[in-house]
Amino acid sequence: MTGPLVVVADYGSGNLRSVERAMARAGARVVVTGDMAAAREADGLVVPGVGAYAACMAGIEATGLGPVVASRVAAGAPVLGICVGLQVMFESGEEHGVATKGLGLLPGVVTRLEAALLPGLRVPHMGWNTVEREEGEPLFAGIADDERFYFVHSYAAPPEVPGARVATTVHGGRFLAAVSSGSLSATQFHPEKSGDAGAALLANWVREIS
Repeated sequence: MTGPLVVVADYGSGNLRSVERAMARAGARVVVTGDMAAAREADGLVVPGVGAYAACMAGIEATGLGPVVASRVAAGAPVLGICVGLQVMFESGEEHGVATKGLGLLPGVVTRLEAALLPGLRVPHMGWNTVEREEGEPLFAGIADDERFYFVHSYAAPPEVPGARVATTVHGGRFLAAVSSGSLSATQFHPEKSGDAGAALLANWVREIS
C-alpha cells in the first residue's frame, strides 16, 4: 500500500483501533505503537485520547511522547490530536479543582463545560454538532457547513487561540472544536466516529502530509 506513514501513538489512552482503521481508509499506511523513535520519524503522528486529562498526561509523560510531539511541531512535522489529544496540547487542564500541566504548545486552559452551560443542558456533551470554521481551512476542505461531527466530552478549550486558525461549536457556550497552528492540527470531536464528514477530514489531513 502506498501513502504516507502515520503513527498512532499508543500511550495507554485512546480509541486506537478505531483511529487506525479510519486513518487506513483515509489513505495512510498506519502503525499503532508506543515506539517513540517511530513516532518521531513518521510522516504523520496522531495523538488520540479519551478519559481524564491527568491520566492522559501521565501516560504521555511515562512514554516520553511529550518531547516527541514538541520536537515534531518545532520542526514542522505533522501532528493530529483527537479529543483529549487536543486538550493536552494546551497549557493545562482543570479537573475537580486540580490543574494538570499540559504540553503547552497552544495557549489556554481546558475547563469543564458546565461553567458556560445554560440550565438544563447535559454534561457530558455527547452527540452530533455542526462546526463553525474559518473560510478556506484546509482541514475542512470540501465539507459542507451543515455537516455534523461526533462529540463526547465534559471539558473543552477556549474558543479563541491567538495565532491559530480555529473552528468552534456551541453547547451552552461556545468552545473550541478544532485548531490548526503550523504543523499541529487537533479536533475536540472524534473524526473516526463522525461518518462521512470525519472520513473527509482525515483524508484532507492525510493529503496535506503526503
